[in-house]
Amino acid sequence: MTALGSLGSRLHFTQSPRLGFLNSCPTNLGTAIRASVHIRLPLLGSQGGLLEETASKYHLQVRGTSGEHSEAKDWVFDISNRRRLGLTEIEALQEMYDGVVEIIELERHLENHS
Repeated sequence: MTALGSLGSRLHFTQSPRLGFLNSCPTNLGTAIRASVHIRLPLLGSQGGLLEETASKYHLQVRGTSGEHSEAKDWVFDISNRRRLGLTEIEALQEMYDGVVEIIELERHLENHS
């Protein structure tokens, strides 16, 4: 038996059929999954709002690597999924993947045209 299986057999995780798993942070309602990547984007990061605009298309959040409301240091950003409610874990990770792929393509495009 795994550690999680052992805990799960003894503890009750509160789950709502409509809201998913309930926990201490309302932003984590639903799947409660937060996936993130740390990625260096010197060109895209210096393009004003292009990074945030692209991330927003995929429901992604952009912040510094020191947590919420932190600034990027050396153009390294923490990019994570913003949505957790109303979609499956697979859908959340697919949005994340698709958004990060487009962000990388934009950074490469800027590299090739600078």
